[in-house]
Amino acid sequence: MSIPRQKLLTHPFSLPTLTPKTIQRAQEGLVAAQNSAVRGAIYHSLQQLERIIEGKFDHRLSGSYRHWILRSLIHSLFRVKIEYPERIPRNRVILVANHLNHLDPFLLLSEVPASPYYYILGDSRSLYNKRWKRLILGLSGGVIPLQRRWGQETAIIEAVKAGNEDLKSLAEAIEENVPSGNDIKSLRQIDRAVKSILDREEGIILFPEGRLGTTEGSLTVPLKRGTALYALRGGVPIVPVALSGTKHLYWRKTLTLTFGEPLLFPQIKHPQRKEIEAVLETLEKAMVELLPKDYQEPDEPKLFANFLNQMFY
Repeated sequence: MSIPRQKLLTHPFSLPTLTPKTIQRAQEGLVAAQNSAVRGAIYHSLQQLERIIEGKFDHRLSGSYRHWILRSLIHSLFRVKIEYPERIPRNRVILVANHLNHLDPFLLLSEVPASPYYYILGDSRSLYNKRWKRLILGLSGGVIPLQRRWGQETAIIEAVKAGNEDLKSLAEAIEENVPSGNDIKSLRQIDRAVKSILDREEGIILFPEGRLGTTEGSLTVPLKRGTALYALRGGVPIVPVALSGTKHLYWRKTLTLTFGEPLLFPQIKHPQRKEIEAVLETLEKAMVELLPKDYQEPDEPKLFANFLNQMFY
């Protein structure tokens, strides 16, 4: 009996295995959380969110200028292939993609039109951990920062709870310096900012897996419910996009964006669980259909691979 394709291309989320690489990444996350420049960039973006919520315009570059900067950067480093370019949205939508690399939001912004203006809803430290990212995003604006713990950090905390005393000091530092991301005040602030942005006919880019995927052509499930809530409350279409080729980077590699048809749902001010789950089921199916069936890494020289993977890490 054949296995449905969707079962082959989705896998459930689990915490990272406690390896030296996991520990190193958790340490890097802690360093970013303690970095004054990173903290300052996050604070500034949160101030801009408050301006949006209050009905004021936030400080940002024009969409055209941001688009030119990012398109110039991305196209100087990689080849970009667009599948179904006629589906690229020209009006306000929630643009949703699978997530393989911290390059992904910059890649999407380089390929969608400058108008409507899109805001990135994403992990704050991943967006501001590099000086060049802080420079571009600090000037351009357009960030809704999610302050939360990474999977690697949670794995450290859980290991200590299970009796691993060697990592106790690291776990304590993470708990002291890294927000859990579950406090009601922050979540409500993000909800209000998203509503205000959509109300003024601008768009949102988000990654409903809620974390980086581990494999090309695969989707981590369950998808986060925020996407469905924003779409239903705002009556805003969701446009799914499949990204491929971004997991491992090197110079002049071809990165592919496959745009899907818009998903339309009725506006519901107070959606119930059943309605949210129906949207997520539809979205998951649409995303899986866009993913490559049998992605293979190109057999070609991997020039500047270490540099580029670190650049976008």
